[in-house]
Amino acid sequence: MIQEKGKAFAALWVAVILWASSFVVLKIAFAHFDPMVVIFGRMFIASACFLFVFRKLRHIDYRPGDWKKLLFMGVCEPGLYFVFEAMALTRTDASQAGMICALLPLMVAVAARFVLGERITRRTLSGFGLAIVGAVALSVAASATETAPNPVLGNFLEFLAMVCATGYMITLKGLTPRYGSWFLTMVQAFVGSIFFLPLLFLPSTQLPETFNMTGVLAVVYLGTFVSIGAYGFYNWGMSVIPASQASAFINLIPVITLILGWMFLGERLNAVQYAASAVVIAGVFLSQDRRAEIQADTPAAPSA
Repeated sequence: MIQEKGKAFAALWVAVILWASSFVVLKIAFAHFDPMVVIFGRMFIASACFLFVFRKLRHIDYRPGDWKKLLFMGVCEPGLYFVFEAMALTRTDASQAGMICALLPLMVAVAARFVLGERITRRTLSGFGLAIVGAVALSVAASATETAPNPVLGNFLEFLAMVCATGYMITLKGLTPRYGSWFLTMVQAFVGSIFFLPLLFLPSTQLPETFNMTGVLAVVYLGTFVSIGAYGFYNWGMSVIPASQASAFINLIPVITLILGWMFLGERLNAVQYAASAVVIAGVFLSQDRRAEIQADTPAAPSA
């Protein structure tokens, strides 16, 4: 059991590194293709890859009505999540979007309190409030640049993406006892492809006339390493350890994104934004209540 938990933690590390890199790679892809083309392309590539292993992923314990949960999971993420994130990253920096992502574990904890009946402590609520203050300050202190023309709106759209991600994680945790992690990842890819296909034909979507190799490689990376790799590893890790511990790994994304944004995109935050980022991370750290972790390790009743 200890060895399996060690593998789960390693898988979660890989997942968050790949997720952090996606903020940077999306900015690169959006420089060459319309956001809807990029998102559909990554989901189509992921779906095509899963077709080769479909037969090996059909061992499931389906229960009547599960299709609603599976559909809701896929619509939340990648569906609406990617819509909001695509809109966000055309308006704000990858570094700022990654920092907003730090709110996700706290949002999952709050949602689990009301949806799953999990206990939430005052310390977690205090940390959540502090992180929200930091996120708001990060946005207010942002100034428009060539790569971030409207950071306040962009950061708000990234927050809406985190709301969708919360719905995905809460639903996912209830499905993992009966479905394999890679099967759930495959469902996300298929639902995402169907979800984004009609969006290609919107008047606002600009279909590519030429295919820049850098943009193409960025989309391929997103479809394989992120849509399959990151989600697959994360879904498997969450199936092994409690949701509260798995979601805490999301805290690493903003730090990694800041580093990658600086290395590959030359992004810089101002002094107030760095201070606001520290407040976000402090709020996330404050929210990590060891007593809640111990309770989370207690086996929960099977999901209906």
